[in-house]
Amino acid sequence: MEFRELECFVVLSEELHFARAAERLYLSPGRVSQLVRALETRVGARLFDRTSRRVRLTPLGERFLADLRPAYEGLGAALTRARSAARLVEGVLRVGFLGTPTEVVTSTVREFERRNPACEVELVEVPMADPFGKLRVGRVDVSFTLLPVDEPDLETGAGLNKVQMQVALSPRHPLADRARIEAEELAQLPLVGLDDPAPRRWRELVAPTSTPMGRPIPSAGTVSTSQEGLTQVALNRGAMLFCTPTAAYHGRDDVTFVPVAGLPDSVLGLVWRKEGETAAVRAFQQAGVDHE
Repeated sequence: MEFRELECFVVLSEELHFARAAERLYLSPGRVSQLVRALETRVGARLFDRTSRRVRLTPLGERFLADLRPAYEGLGAALTRARSAARLVEGVLRVGFLGTPTEVVTSTVREFERRNPACEVELVEVPMADPFGKLRVGRVDVSFTLLPVDEPDLETGAGLNKVQMQVALSPRHPLADRARIEAEELAQLPLVGLDDPAPRRWRELVAPTSTPMGRPIPSAGTVSTSQEGLTQVALNRGAMLFCTPTAAYHGRDDVTFVPVAGLPDSVLGLVWRKEGETAAVRAFQQAGVDHE
């Protein structure tokens, strides 16, 4: 039995007028009549007496209404409570970040918690080599990520920042004392990349295989984490590209960061499971956008 048929029966029993019942239900009078007939067919008898001038419940309809109303009102109350709960932003929101709690991450968390004091953010580090694994198994609810993301089960929001790329070099490298380098000069720098299953677009952003003009860029192998890559850089076994906020966060004596001109900017945003979107996730995305 369809809930819409029962809803139509209850509303028509209150209005006793097809046009008014249809207006309340946002249906046409013909659709109301169709639903009532379908319910009467299920019951096996008429629930309303209809004439051109009036509509009234039959004795069976009155008994059916008396039996139905407590359950119907209970369903309505349950639906109202569920809708109310779906709009609540409370409890714990688990937020993933890519090894670097940069200013975008911390400012978004602060703004979200200021707006939603009943909800606490729990930060969870996610590896760059597998940025969506914890999201997919439910260990995080929403995660900071590099954009764009091309995953059919995931949803992303607007970009929260757009920053220049920098290259990490050993201080012993001949280019380490430069104020900046051009993207074409990467052809002489073996780059440390990311292990699978990092998304292909991420691997190309961190370790492009060619310069913008098509010159091949040599590879210095792959790593699973930023710290593994920085260790390779400090040992002068290769260079590695980072966005500017991450470079600032990872400042250390045995690594030098040099801005790179001519590469696409790095864009950070949020990603979540399509089936896992909640009021808290939407509120967190909005906090990030408003605090951009």
